[in-house]
Amino acid sequence: MTESDTRSTRPPTGSSSASLSDEPLSRDPLDGAELCALLERVFAPRADERALAVLVDLPDQALPDSEAWRDRRQLAAEWVRALEGSRFAAQLFGYRNVRRNNAELPETLVELDAYEPLPLSMDDARLAAIEARARDAVLAEHPMVLAPTQLSATAPLKLLAPRLGFSAATMGGLSRAMQPALRLDYIEIDRRVRALAALVERADTALFDFVVDGARALALTLDLRHRPGHASGGLLRERGRAGNLPSGEAYIVPYEGERAGEPSRSAGELPVELDGEVVIYRVEQNRARAVEGDGPVAARERALIASEPAYANIAELGLGVLSDFGVKPVGVTLLDEKLGPHIAFGRSDHFGGQVGPGDFSSPEAVVHIDRVYLPETQPRVRLERIRLQGRGDAEPTLLYETDASGRGHYAVAL
Repeated sequence: MTESDTRSTRPPTGSSSASLSDEPLSRDPLDGAELCALLERVFAPRADERALAVLVDLPDQALPDSEAWRDRRQLAAEWVRALEGSRFAAQLFGYRNVRRNNAELPETLVELDAYEPLPLSMDDARLAAIEARARDAVLAEHPMVLAPTQLSATAPLKLLAPRLGFSAATMGGLSRAMQPALRLDYIEIDRRVRALAALVERADTALFDFVVDGARALALTLDLRHRPGHASGGLLRERGRAGNLPSGEAYIVPYEGERAGEPSRSAGELPVELDGEVVIYRVEQNRARAVEGDGPVAARERALIASEPAYANIAELGLGVLSDFGVKPVGVTLLDEKLGPHIAFGRSDHFGGQVGPGDFSSPEAVVHIDRVYLPETQPRVRLERIRLQGRGDAEPTLLYETDASGRGHYAVAL
């Protein structure tokens, strides 16, 4: 469907399914009843909480449109139309894209009509006739927010939510292929990720063993001291919270060495396969200090950590669980990181860490980017195991391992 086809009738309603079964996950679009059930399950709104803001970012000359981006905006409009006549009062809002994932949001939004052809860019002449609204005022008026954007808005919405009193489900990079993951049993998912969050919070270190191209063994230690574990299980039932949807991960920010006289112990070698090239980051005190590799990707990453030191920060250890629910990777981080282990670079303040927008050279340079360890996302890099060790433990505890078939699984009871 093209942008000019946005005026349409509402899809038929039907029954919703929130739990996992042995049947294949349905790839049918979510209908109005399923969307209502999803909102009830995720936000648990009070009877007087009806207002839902649906946020989309708009292309411009600096960041041109794409087919996937256009379709995501169209999907957002379809959701708003599908909710008409329900207990939810949904409104679509747009804003100029912020160039990078997790950069700060603009201070104004524009109200969009979900029944009219959507703007193809922020430079659309029709937008000049729409009075811009203050971002904070809009968010404060809507206790529930969905953000199916091109560029992730998780970091800024996490920081705005407590101040303005809304809850937000962020969906950066959402596609129609991900809709089956919105039908999962998030009560069970939340239980599992809370168990994982408790494990990483009790640990002082996480020990990683990697194998590159079936031959070269590498090891990395992440310092988990002085940090809480977090659970992102898809339930955002207390106002003032923001998190991903689809969801299903526990995460923790490695200690970044901010305490005087107590440097971070994160150190070792971290391999990442990017565009078919394996880049090896040499980590010291929780920063990538050097990059090994002879190809163009290694050269790019080497230049980036030299020019943008905040990017070199090891910002997150994440542990996704959705592989156990029959979900497959789709090539988009929003979903793929929820399937298994991942390590992120860059911004960490939205997770309770120390690196924020002010540590980057410009607002456009702010980034939090995840590297996901699955056979489909990094076929040349095998994550052999993750072990956790707490203070006083005689031996580390095996948390995650990869079997002979190349598939990873958690080695602890969840």
